[in-house]
Amino acid sequence: MLKGSLFESGLLVFLSFFSLGVGFDAWAVSPADGAVTLSSDFLYRTRLPRTGLLICGFVDAGWRSGIVLRRGRVAGKFLSYRQRTRNYRQIYRLLVRRPRRAAGAARARREALSSLRRVRRFDPICVRRAQVSNPGASGQIPTPTQTPGSPSSAKSCALSRADQAEDISNPTTVVGNGTPESCTSDAFVRAVARGGVITFNCGLQPVTIRLNRTAKVFNDRSSKVVIDGGNRVTLSGGGVRRILYQNACDPDQVWTTPHCQNQDHPRLTVQNLTFVDGNAKGEEYDGGGAIFVRGGLFKVVNCRFFRNVCDDVGPDVGGGAIRVLSMYNNTAVPIVGSFFGGSQENGNVCSNGGALSSIGVSFRVLNSKMSFNRAVGRGANPARPATPGGGSGGAIYNDGNRFELNVCGSEVTDNSAREGGGAIFFVSNDRSGNMSIRNSVMKRNRSGNFETQGLPGIFVIAQRFPEVIGSVIE
Repeated sequence: MLKGSLFESGLLVFLSFFSLGVGFDAWAVSPADGAVTLSSDFLYRTRLPRTGLLICGFVDAGWRSGIVLRRGRVAGKFLSYRQRTRNYRQIYRLLVRRPRRAAGAARARREALSSLRRVRRFDPICVRRAQVSNPGASGQIPTPTQTPGSPSSAKSCALSRADQAEDISNPTTVVGNGTPESCTSDAFVRAVARGGVITFNCGLQPVTIRLNRTAKVFNDRSSKVVIDGGNRVTLSGGGVRRILYQNACDPDQVWTTPHCQNQDHPRLTVQNLTFVDGNAKGEEYDGGGAIFVRGGLFKVVNCRFFRNVCDDVGPDVGGGAIRVLSMYNNTAVPIVGSFFGGSQENGNVCSNGGALSSIGVSFRVLNSKMSFNRAVGRGANPARPATPGGGSGGAIYNDGNRFELNVCGSEVTDNSAREGGGAIFFVSNDRSGNMSIRNSVMKRNRSGNFETQGLPGIFVIAQRFPEVIGSVIE
């Protein structure tokens, strides 16, 4: 029954090259929306119309087990523990042998067999129907692989070692004991206060931790703070509070040097996490609905930001998702393989810089995607008479003197600014800063009142005209 169903659904070529070839941990086809779902701690969806099956498997470094559902009923099984040898051949025949004429078939066969031979034991499966086929539709939070770090319409850029994820093999704190209920707000807040390397053990399914208070880094506890969600953890501010806070100049978080604005610690990295519904409105240190960082060093790798907000007006307040000030030795902040917004409902919003904001801090935005983020202030900067100010940099807001913005391998589309720079607002007051855009796509970014001629969606004042290489700006 499995064999016929798979052939009828037309999945053979897709699964042989996509599932087994790249080693994702689970895959499914949803009859609800015709979307293929793959998972490596999370779900992946891509359109595949006219399918009537839900196929779910779970593996660990290779295929373990799976079931097939048709109209909500089990229609077949594959790769059970007792019959795995026979089923190796069955999966090989179904997924690899048949599509011989496809390009790269020999390589696909080798990879498939290699994956199948790594099976060690049977594991139970929890099958969940896919609910969303269009990332961000109707306010749903896209899953991590719906928000790829290398947008399909932009050529990805090579990363240096410093731009890659931090090692988490020896965590200082593991939040949770294997169940979703054990991953509490208090446990996470305590872990951040302690510092070091933080990971999570909340079970096999994705989990959302709704914070009852902002998690704050203490400057004297650990020089290095790494928070890794394993692509299963969403941190939520519940629409009422900021999610994460680091400030070397805040006495409540303990001063550790006489030059808090230029010290090398704490070194904060967030990776493989989702930040949602952070709110920094009315905060003493303004901006940064999801994350506020001042002092030390900061890095973002493979993270997602949805519906984070900060104050609606103000000439310099910014960063619906992230606000950064005063990095050590003017070190640039890497934003790597990350996703901001994605739909009208999920965009990040602030007076300036819907996604990112800084004053005097450089950003390297690499292989990331920003869309539907908004700068909603009114009156620009400096604020026009009788206005509260703001409204610049729909996605990115950079202000100050000597700093740089480098965008590479990224897609910045459909962002908007009430005043200027629908995509990017970059103003180096002393004309010492510079901006470059490489291998990127910037489209449909709406500037309400002003932008730089020849650069749609961008307003820039810099040492020289921005360097644009291999990019589309329109």
